[in-house]
Amino acid sequence: MRNLVVVNDPKEWSFPHEGVEVVAARKYLTHPSYTTLEKVRVINLCRSVGYQKLGYYVSLLADARGHKPMPSIETIQNMKDRAIAAIAGSDLQEIIDESLAKVQSEEFVLSVYFGRNLAQRHERLSSALFRMFPSPFLQATFARSEKSGRWRLESIKPLALDDIPPGHTGFAQEATTDFLQKAWTRPQKRAQRPYDLAILIDPQLPEPPSNKKALQKFQKAGEDVGFNVEFIQQEDYARIGEFDALFIRETTGVNHHTFRFACRAEALGLVVIDDPASILRCSNKVFLAEMAEQQDILVPNTMIVHRGNVDDLVARLGLPCVLKQPDSSFSAGVRKVTTPGELGEQVEVMLEKSDLVIAQAFVPTDFDWRVGVLDGQPLFACRYFMADGHWQILKRDAGGQKEDVGRAETVPVEMAPTRVVKTALKAANHVGKGLYGVDLKEVGGKVYMIEVNDNPNIDAGFEDEVLGDELYLRIMRTFFARVTARHRGWGSA
Repeated sequence: MRNLVVVNDPKEWSFPHEGVEVVAARKYLTHPSYTTLEKVRVINLCRSVGYQKLGYYVSLLADARGHKPMPSIETIQNMKDRAIAAIAGSDLQEIIDESLAKVQSEEFVLSVYFGRNLAQRHERLSSALFRMFPSPFLQATFARSEKSGRWRLESIKPLALDDIPPGHTGFAQEATTDFLQKAWTRPQKRAQRPYDLAILIDPQLPEPPSNKKALQKFQKAGEDVGFNVEFIQQEDYARIGEFDALFIRETTGVNHHTFRFACRAEALGLVVIDDPASILRCSNKVFLAEMAEQQDILVPNTMIVHRGNVDDLVARLGLPCVLKQPDSSFSAGVRKVTTPGELGEQVEVMLEKSDLVIAQAFVPTDFDWRVGVLDGQPLFACRYFMADGHWQILKRDAGGQKEDVGRAETVPVEMAPTRVVKTALKAANHVGKGLYGVDLKEVGGKVYMIEVNDNPNIDAGFEDEVLGDELYLRIMRTFFARVTARHRGWGSA
């Protein structure tokens, strides 16, 4: 890959030249040798990237040429959008609080040079901002809230060369040189394979959908089929465009950064699992209940509850019954109620959060079936047994923390009951063509769909018990086939 540093005048800066070409902005914009569609990285160090300034056109034409500029036009525009700044501030609130804990003023301005700041205590925040808004130099302004006393990110903007404070000049040049030497002159693993796959994870997540060993197996399988695989985190939102595919291995939610990642990836033309439509549909049990009714999929006797029909619930479903918050996941937000008093109390709590609540007749079984479905085909079949002395697979304490979990038993798909697999495929195929885990109960010769989950658990030692490494390869082959088909389609357009 060709590495360019674009500046107004090459005489203004002295960079390490090994593996890096320094070029004047006007030459980059006009000379034919820079208009090719080969893989090129561009660090835009022009004096200004303001709208219609020379630096702005460097990033704009770099995007048009298929080069990878820093900052990209998207990053430049995102930094102008106060709503995006507010979202970024919310995502980084813990880091902001930690970094600015000792600041006494009501406003604080942070200058970031390739993810670094002169003060060591701001390194973590500087690095996080750089990953969210990849720009060589940027300036973030924070204000303290009068009500809460907490800091909030007010604005973020590119920092022009001319605006670097005199006392920062030496550090800025040192940070620039260090970045170029460490990030660009080392061997690049991602140049070895034709496509790039990002796997979104959160190492701090207490109940991740894949354990560490499974993530390692996904990485190896991806590399085996032809991907450069990189694990990314929430702070890497602005880097999505660097990849050809995105695999989300975090617990998803609509009001969550995972949904923003999925939407951005889809908008940029990446192959993405979980896709936004799947997240929207699977995360809302009201949708699943309506879908089951419309598609004639058998479910336990179900009622969509609102304040106008609460009094009809016992007559229609009986007791005990199960109440579900529409966006509940991993057994959180799901309650079994056994008395009218308990029912009234729990319904009221749930209706405070959502105008609609799902209620279902209680169907006791020793285990639930989970059928994994990928691209409309069965992938794995598991029996998830109930936790000891509990009515669910996962037992939580009063604080919502995992207390106990039932054992899992994976069987070959062809050994699972045919009607179970057929019901799972019917349900999943009405959601989409992504990766799903369909939960079902088999009672008295009937199969009931409980729910369809996007982002299903795939843990080493559990869901891969039958297929082993082949499970991970099948998922990665699906990604690779979709990416290849998409690129082939672009090439013929």
